[in-house]
Amino acid sequence: MTALAAADYTFHVWGGDWCIDCQEQLPAFGAALNNAGVDNDRIEHYPVEKNDDGSKTGPGVDEYGIEYIPTVVVEHDGEEIARFVESAPDSIAVTLGRTLNERTTAETATTGE
Repeated sequence: MTALAAADYTFHVWGGDWCIDCQEQLPAFGAALNNAGVDNDRIEHYPVEKNDDGSKTGPGVDEYGIEYIPTVVVEHDGEEIARFVESAPDSIAVTLGRTLNERTTAETATTGE
């Protein structure tokens, strides 16, 4: 997952210990980030609580429009460049890695670098 290792990416991770999808997916994502050599200071974890009406509350939930968890937002220079929400056919790391690789390929094609 070399795409995840770019030194200028920040990972914002929302999850809750009450969430089955989080319990199933976030440990593997954490391991993938670790294996890719991503420094812990580039990973921000935000705990999410579920209200009686099903809405979510916690740090950054409103700012980032978090409705489902796990949600992982990847930022570059403060700009969101990729997002994983709740589930996908592939793991969080594979899904985000693919998105980041596609972005890099598109940028390279545009700039010719």
